[in-house]
Amino acid sequence: MTELGHVVYYVRNLEASLRFYREAVGLDVSGTIFNGRAALLSGGRTHHELLLIAVGDAEGPLTGKRIGLYHAGWKIGESLDDLKQARERILKQGYTIDGQSDHTVSQSLYLRDPDGNEVELFVDNPAFDWRDDNSWMSAPVKPLVL
Repeated sequence: MTELGHVVYYVRNLEASLRFYREAVGLDVSGTIFNGRAALLSGGRTHHELLLIAVGDAEGPLTGKRIGLYHAGWKIGESLDDLKQARERILKQGYTIDGQSDHTVSQSLYLRDPDGNEVELFVDNPAFDWRDDNSWMSAPVKPLVL
């Protein structure tokens, strides 16, 4: 089972983007992260289907980030074992994994497609109930060891 989990955009103006995705698309704000510089939005299916990260005109610590797509996240299974199997398959096929992260609510692998677009492959953490506990939004991203 593989399904699109979420999309992440770099945006110039977070408030304008939030207004658009709430009003025009019908998403609700699940919470904010990165000291209010990013917002998670959901239609209710999962903890977030969209993450908006404000970069303004891409000055300062995010210099070099372009406005628009950051990455698409694909849910590839239900367990950490599924993620381990995906990692083994990806490496066996000769692809490079750029990073591995534990987001508390999910665990992820990051790689790039042939055009350099970042792709996240993830599984949700079945031990974490995101519907009743939003503490993951303020939890630091941790390295994932598989």
